[in-house]
Amino acid sequence: MPLSRAEVLNSAQHFCNAFAERKSIDEILSLFSTTHEASAIEYGAPILAPFLGRPFVGVSEIKQYFELIGSLISYEDIAFSEYVVDIEALKVSVKGRGKFTWLSTSRSWNETFTYTLDFDAELKVVRYQIWADSGSAYLASERHPKNDGQFDG
Repeated sequence: MPLSRAEVLNSAQHFCNAFAERKSIDEILSLFSTTHEASAIEYGAPILAPFLGRPFVGVSEIKQYFELIGSLISYEDIAFSEYVVDIEALKVSVKGRGKFTWLSTSRSWNETFTYTLDFDAELKVVRYQIWADSGSAYLASERHPKNDGQFDG
């Protein structure tokens, strides 16, 4: 029986809520496929931040991605909206917003970002793609010390 739009949307919302609610890395990883090779990539120039521009392939590398992000950045007030569901491709794109802080400098920025999630037939994430404001992350990092405090990304 084919999957419904509501089922695919529910899986995407569950994934996004796990991130927004700061669930454990293991709980987030449980939402990834174990029957297909899962991957995560946050697009951007690697020179701006060490988690940008390279694919993290397989659950162990995806775990490294989340650990790396967690060691550099904190976040709060994450909210998701405007889910676009492609039932035939089992793909969902969604807009997110939140406040992020680069931990070593305590510099914060407000950001709008997007996720695209590809699912397998069991509605587990196979491909997790992130488009975010990598420039704001760079400006908040200690590698660019001219900006203090909070700014809008």
